[in-house]
Amino acid sequence: MRANVWSGRNTVQVENVPDPKLLNDRDAIVKITTTAICGSDLHLYDGYIPTMEQGDILGHEFMGEVVEVGKGVGNLAVGDRVVVPFPIACGNCWACKNQLYSVCENSNPNAGMAEKMFGHSTAGIFGYSHLTGGYAGGQAEYARVPFADVGPIKIEDDLPDEQVLFLSDIFPTGYMGAELCDIQGGETIAVFGAGPVGQFAIASAVLLGAERVIAIDQYAYRLEMARNKAGATDVIDFAEDGDIVEQLKELTGGRGPDAVIDAVGMEASHSHGVAHAMDRVKQATRSETDRGGALRDAILACRPGGIVSVIGVYGGLMDKFPTGAFMNKGLTMRTGQCHVQRYLEPLYEHIRKGDIDPSFVVTHRLPLGEAPNGYETFKHKQDECVKVVLKP
Repeated sequence: MRANVWSGRNTVQVENVPDPKLLNDRDAIVKITTTAICGSDLHLYDGYIPTMEQGDILGHEFMGEVVEVGKGVGNLAVGDRVVVPFPIACGNCWACKNQLYSVCENSNPNAGMAEKMFGHSTAGIFGYSHLTGGYAGGQAEYARVPFADVGPIKIEDDLPDEQVLFLSDIFPTGYMGAELCDIQGGETIAVFGAGPVGQFAIASAVLLGAERVIAIDQYAYRLEMARNKAGATDVIDFAEDGDIVEQLKELTGGRGPDAVIDAVGMEASHSHGVAHAMDRVKQATRSETDRGGALRDAILACRPGGIVSVIGVYGGLMDKFPTGAFMNKGLTMRTGQCHVQRYLEPLYEHIRKGDIDPSFVVTHRLPLGEAPNGYETFKHKQDECVKVVLKP
């Protein structure tokens, strides 16, 4: 089969690789019909996540048709159309039984390695380095899906792939980011980052009843999408509007938003001045894993007693964490890789009812063979790119 593989920093290529095979009774093989490039894939592409090896198949957002199942998979049959969640979960451990699927205790065979990097291991993740299990990803023609009796959701209607594909990751991730804000109705929520996950965090905050949702980004076309498609009531273009923290205070009567969502993560590009320059140098020299500009500003901007929700991916350690502001403002921080399986059915129902059409984030559609161009276009925000979908 053909697959998009990692070949080195800032280099991917589509190659012929061996077809996947069933290795366990709870496996399934899925023929992939649609897959996507995620913002967190760029952390691999840029070389900030270690343990990548030449030939590793990328991709953790994919869906398709079941073509083979192990004898332990009773919930799926050949011919079923499925969306596959990015975290691999066993369904039996303490974490899974408590719906904390992204910290499954059994699905990452390299958990010891991950603990050294992250401080705690995640679940296994498709196509996301050997720190998360070394599983082959979904930017390919076929994929092996472990624990297929736990993960995939069957799509039982004729909704187009692009409307349901993002149940694999970015829609549940954005929704969880909003849910962590404890929205009861009437709140003001600020969202750092108007990329694909940020768009869904904005749309989900609106869906949950927030009165004002403020989108923060440096690209006018992403802010336009946030306002016109996701439902943001206010936007801040930090490339033009100056100090983000002061802008947010001005928009909220000097107090700050009730909750702030960091949908940026470890490669924050919005900070200015000496702190940002130091972050860039330290990250480039690998003396710091994460650029923390977005998270620092989220803490500084949030109102006293508010919530900071972190769904952007962080890889290890960051400098200059504003501990004093965090403690003295009495903030609560909530975070985590998304427990996707928890959200599949309710979010699928929102799509079926027409509450949201997640395909609004798709700006570029390419054949799988054009994946290297897709990565470059996505990384450099060329041609007003927000989300790249690949068709094997």
